[in-house]
Amino acid sequence: MSTHAKPVPAADCRSEYDTLRHVLLCPPRFMEIRDVINDVQKQYKDENIDVTKALRQHDNFVEALAEEGVETAFLEASEEYPEQVFTRDIGFTIGDTVFISEMAADVRQGEEQVLQQWLGEQGIRFKHMPGHRIEGGDVLVDRDTVYIGISSRTSEKAIEEFQRQMPDFHVLPLQLNEKYLHLDCVFNILSPTEALIFPEALEQASIDMLRERYTLISVESDEQFKLGTNVLSIGDRRVVSQPQNTKVNHQLRDRGFRVIETDFSEIIKSGGAFRCCTMPVARG
Repeated sequence: MSTHAKPVPAADCRSEYDTLRHVLLCPPRFMEIRDVINDVQKQYKDENIDVTKALRQHDNFVEALAEEGVETAFLEASEEYPEQVFTRDIGFTIGDTVFISEMAADVRQGEEQVLQQWLGEQGIRFKHMPGHRIEGGDVLVDRDTVYIGISSRTSEKAIEEFQRQMPDFHVLPLQLNEKYLHLDCVFNILSPTEALIFPEALEQASIDMLRERYTLISVESDEQFKLGTNVLSIGDRRVVSQPQNTKVNHQLRDRGFRVIETDFSEIIKSGGAFRCCTMPVARG
């Protein structure tokens, strides 16, 4: 496994927007659209991924995080796992525990063991949910509430099991159109009172419920395809976003966010952006 300057702290994550202190990533060294598993990949399958460009963009992203005081750790990339750059899906941190996902797509199965080995080496508390298909891209936390998307990757039974294991949290399932890979591709919490949303992907009842809790900032379809919703909040109203998503960035700046722009255009060809590529270990 790759090394880093400071020891990894104990798991501690209770929101999507507290100050990001330590995060787990994986370089896209073997990134490839091998098996088409989402709509964005369909568009780019023939073109595929320029790994040199993807690595450069990922390095620039890591540098941007470092400049903002975020500590980073890395899983060792493997040729077996061409989607491993999307560390958010392999696990998710809720409270003081990292939950290891049960990956749905064949091309991603096995990534769980790599994460479990890393967590064990770092002495970080974790739970595995074998037999319950759930991926971290469908899981968003806001204090004592956890939103979980019912998608092609996360089952209702897994959500029920998670609620059983975490009785102190209020779990709210959100049904999304299976055209969209994960909940964080269409809904993303930015602060205690604000969230990005692509309304076309969610049922009206879910939108109405979320509107009671947050000011919803709508993402338009052209920027949704460029993963405009999948920004990364790193705390203190700082958000990492793509420069191409000008309308999203304009709305965020109008609301007082500091938008840190970095190009991720090569990596999003596989259907994920900044939130997808980061598994927070500790916030706050």
